[in-house]
Amino acid sequence: MAETTSRILALLNLLQTHRQWAGGELALRLGVTERTLRRDIDRLRELGYRVAATRGAAGGYRLEAGSQLPPLLLTDDEAVTMAIGLRVAATQGLSDGEQTTLSALAKFEQVLPAALRQRVNAVAGFVQPQSARPDDAPVSQELLGQLALACRDRERIRFHYESGGGVPSDRVVEPHTLVASTHRWFLVCWDLQRSDWRTFRVDRMSRFFGTRVRFAPRALPGEDAAAFVARSVAALQRRLSAEAHLRLPLATMREYFGPWANDAEAIDAEWTRWPISGDSLETMLAALVWIPAGVEYTLHGSPEFLAFAAEAAERMRGAVPANSPVATERG
Repeated sequence: MAETTSRILALLNLLQTHRQWAGGELALRLGVTERTLRRDIDRLRELGYRVAATRGAAGGYRLEAGSQLPPLLLTDDEAVTMAIGLRVAATQGLSDGEQTTLSALAKFEQVLPAALRQRVNAVAGFVQPQSARPDDAPVSQELLGQLALACRDRERIRFHYESGGGVPSDRVVEPHTLVASTHRWFLVCWDLQRSDWRTFRVDRMSRFFGTRVRFAPRALPGEDAAAFVARSVAALQRRLSAEAHLRLPLATMREYFGPWANDAEAIDAEWTRWPISGDSLETMLAALVWIPAGVEYTLHGSPEFLAFAAEAAERMRGAVPANSPVATERG
């Protein structure tokens, strides 16, 4: 009986690590016949685990979500990692993250053996996560979970993305991993349309769709995913940048700009500093059209950008016919 129980626990552990297993491969891993495997699958079903079986060359066994959460089987290392991850998640800008993750952590650590709890406390004492900034957009825990599953299962995904400059696009990618960096969550992936590695801020993603198309993993260029994100963020910060100083209180400016005001800062009670950036002078200048009509503002940046903005303003002013109502009113 003890041997059977151990084998069923080993089977459950395997089913929890991959989306689908071929029956022959599972039986080989467990050292049993496929007939014994089928009996063990039935025992798991009796315990409340929903294990789906499909026939054919592409068939196999798959652990599905049920109507309630069954017990999870974790190794000691997985339990320690999960407890530390919950502590970090509480500070990483998840929507309702602090309340939800701390509640889950309390339940989880309550059942940890004393030795594992000591390991968690020892490791967590040297983990200093960055707290999310008040201006950061919250990240959907549901979306973060969907992305994590896609990374684990090597499944191509589609999603809608809004860049920092407000440019919308629809992407098809091969997700590699998720990284928490600079107060935000990033997806590291291979962008099929760009044929290159890319990082995407999760809080700017929407309309997620799993394609169920599997892909072979690719090797990241250089270091690990965290280092890749750090380089990408640094590269973005080295892009062309400037500032618009708006005669609007920060709270009013945020009402107008919504999430695009995340990086704005109050200069004083009357003026707000709004950073703008882009890959080109044209992209930076295009951001200025979002400033509401009638709002006074000044530009601050490199001489190249200021000269480009002044020349563009002259060209646009000259493009308005002299007999137009606007030109007549200004004249």
